[in-house]
Amino acid sequence: MSQDHLGLFDTPPDGRQIRFSLAMVGVLFVAFLLILPNEDIRWREVDSFVPMVNAIMLVGELITATLLYAQASVFRSRALTVLATGYVFSALLLVPHALTFPGAFAPDGLLGAGVNTPSWIAMSRRMAVPLAIILYVQLRQADLAVPPGPERPAARVAVWVFAAIVLAAAVTLLTTLGHDWLPPYYVNRLDMIHSYAVGYETGMFALFLVATILLFRKRSSVLDMWLLVALSGWLVQSLLIMTIEARFTAGWYWYFVVTLFSHLVVMLALIAESNRLYARLALSTAARNREREARLMSMDAVAAAISHEVGQPLSAVTMNAMAGLNWLTRARPDSEKAIRSLRATIDAGHHTTDVLKSIRAMFTKGTGTETQFILNDLVRETASALHRELAGDKVSLHLSLEEALPPILADRVQMERVLVNLLTNANESLAATRGRARRLSIRSVLVDGQDVRLEVSDNGVGIAPEEMPRIFDAFFTTKPTGTGMGLSLCRTIVEEHGGRLWATSGEKYGATFHVQLRGVVSAQLDEVEAYG
Repeated sequence: MSQDHLGLFDTPPDGRQIRFSLAMVGVLFVAFLLILPNEDIRWREVDSFVPMVNAIMLVGELITATLLYAQASVFRSRALTVLATGYVFSALLLVPHALTFPGAFAPDGLLGAGVNTPSWIAMSRRMAVPLAIILYVQLRQADLAVPPGPERPAARVAVWVFAAIVLAAAVTLLTTLGHDWLPPYYVNRLDMIHSYAVGYETGMFALFLVATILLFRKRSSVLDMWLLVALSGWLVQSLLIMTIEARFTAGWYWYFVVTLFSHLVVMLALIAESNRLYARLALSTAARNREREARLMSMDAVAAAISHEVGQPLSAVTMNAMAGLNWLTRARPDSEKAIRSLRATIDAGHHTTDVLKSIRAMFTKGTGTETQFILNDLVRETASALHRELAGDKVSLHLSLEEALPPILADRVQMERVLVNLLTNANESLAATRGRARRLSIRSVLVDGQDVRLEVSDNGVGIAPEEMPRIFDAFFTTKPTGTGMGLSLCRTIVEEHGGRLWATSGEKYGATFHVQLRGVVSAQLDEVEAYG
C-alpha cells in the first residue's frame, strides 16, 4: 500500500470504486422511475414477507454494527461508535416491527399493537441512521486528529449498546401502549392516509437530504462513499412512500427491496473492502519480508567481501608476526618486550579474523552444508512461495522444466536465495511494464549431458546495453532504492558451487538470467553415497 491505511475510515476511494458506486445510485433511481407507473398494482398478500425481510436486515445490521465497532476500537473513534450504535438501534427495532405487523404473527399484530404501530416503529428506524450519520460527520474531524492505537474501549461500547437497547424499548412502548397518542398513518391494515404520509415523508426526505449534503461535503474515505450510496437508497424510499397509497402493492414491495439494499450495502462494502485491505496488507508484508531478505543478502555479501579481502592479509600478518617472534626470541636486547608485542599482534590478528567470520555467520541462514537435490523441485517450491506476490502484481509465471535432470550438490538454502533474488528482480522489472501482459518464465535444460542450466526470463523493461557489463558488480544498481549487492552475491554463491551466472537481453523485451550448475552423474552419486 502506498500509505499505511488501517481501515475504511481513513482509506480514500479509488476511481474504480467511485464509478461503481455512482452506477449503483444510477440503477436505484432508474428502477424508481420504472416502477413509478405501476406502483399501485395490487400484488398477492404475503404475510411472511415482512418478518423474512426484517430477519435478513437484522443479521446484516448487526454485522455492520460489529464491523464499525471494530473500526472504532482501532481508531478510538467516537464518530464510528455513534454510527455503529445507530445501526444497533435500527436492528433492535426490527424485532417489534415484525411482531406488531398485522397478519405476520397475528391478525392485528402482537404486543398490543395498533394499526399505526408498525409504521411509527419503521419511521423511528429510518430516522436513526441519518441522525447517526450527521453526528458521525460532526465528530469525525476530531477523531482523525487522534492517532490509532491498540486500545479497545469495551466499556464505552457496552454503554452505547445499552443506550440503544433502552431507546429501542422506549420506542416500542410508545408505539404500542401510547398508540392512541400518535398521529394516524393508516386507516386500516392496507390503506394509507396519503396526505399524512406525504407530510411525514417530506420531513423525512429533508432529514436524509441534510445528512447526504453534510456527508458529501466532507467525504474523504471509502466508508463515506458507501454511506452516500445508502443515503441515496433512503432518499428513494421517501419518494416511494410519498407516492404509494396502500400495502401489498408493487410500489410497497419495491419499497422493502430498496430498504433491504440501503441497509445491506454498507455491510457488504465493509466486508468486501476489509478483505481487500487485508489482502493488500498481506502482499505488502510479504514484499517487506522480501526486502528484508534482500538487505540480509546484501549484508552477507559485504561480510563475505570483507572476509575475503581482509582475511587473507591478516593471515599474512599473523604468519609474519610468528616468524618475527621466532627470530626475535633468539636475540637478547629487549626480547621480553618484543615477545609481548609480537604475541599481541598474533592475538589481534586471530581476533580480527574471528570477528569477520562471526559477522558473516550472523546473516547466514541454515548450516551451510551441501546436499543433493533436484533443482526442479526447488524451482517449484520457490515459485509456490512467491505465487501470491506475483499474482498480486498481475504477473503470470510459466514453468518449462525438463524432467530428466541429474541432481546437483549444493547448499539448498543459498540456492533458494539466488532464485528468490532473480525472481524478485524480474517482478520489479515487470512493475514498470505498460500496455502488455506481464510474463515471467523459468526454464530448465540439460547441457552437455551433465550440467543443469536454469533460465529466468521476463518481458519487462530489460537492461540497457551500457549497463549489462556492470550488473553483477558490487554496489552497482539500476533501482533507485537498490543496494547493488543482490546480483553480486548471487554470482558469488553460484561460482562458489562451481557454476556460472550471466545475463542476456530478451529478443524484444526484458532479460534472461542463466544459472548453470554441475550435475551429479551416477558415478559421483555412488562415490558420495560411499563416503556417507
